[in-house]
Formats: sequence, structure tokens, C-alpha cells
Amino acid sequence: MGQEIRSYKDLIAWQRAFALGKRVYAIAGKLPDYERFGLTAAFRRVAVGIASDVAHGYGRGNTQDYVYYLKKARGDLYTLDTQLLFARDFQYVGADEYASLKEQLDETERVLAGLIRSLGG
Repeated sequence: MGQEIRSYKDLIAWQRAFALGKRVYAIAGKLPDYERFGLTAAFRRVAVGIASDVAHGYGRGNTQDYVYYLKKARGDLYTLDTQLLFARDFQYVGADEYASLKEQLDETERVLAGLIRSLGG
């Protein structure tokens, strides 16, 4: 069966979100300098926020709060997807890179949705 969950770091949802966040954070650093206060800042904020919300919810100690923060993380995934579409359309991110990021984003969302369902959310 599955591995015992001793920490939020053991959650597959957190692991996927953390990996995605690191990748997006790195991409943000490659955006044009004039995007520093636009997409760069938005990417970094949401990239860090998704995994952070999974961890925060886990640490709250009750299911209702946990599900709330997991759903917040899912909303941030949709925000990130929208921001990536802007970056793709502005040609800051190539179509192939966007497609690869979208696959990683979708996988993160599937795992997160499964965790939400398992908690009755």
C-alpha cells in the first residue's frame, strides 16, 4: 500500500506542486526585465503559493481547513495556467515549453483533486 504520511512533504500533491513551483520560478527569471512587476512577480507568487497552501492546509489540523487550502491551491493552479497562456501568447514561453508545463500542471491538479475527494471535499 502507500507510504505513511508523516509530514506534508510526504504528500504526492505537495511534491508535484513543489516541483512545478520550482520550474515556474526558474522560468520567471528568464522573462524580460520590463515584466519584473508584471508576469515575473505573478509567476513567482503563484509558483510558491501552490505548494505552500498544500503545506498550510495540512498543518491546520482539521479537515475543513485542510480542504479549504487544497481548493485554494487548485485555484492557484488555474491562475498559473492563465498566466502561462499569457506568457505563451506574448512569446516569453515557447509552445513546446508551455505544453510540457501544462502536462505537469494537469498532473498536479489531478493529484490535488484526488486528495480533495479523499477528504470528502
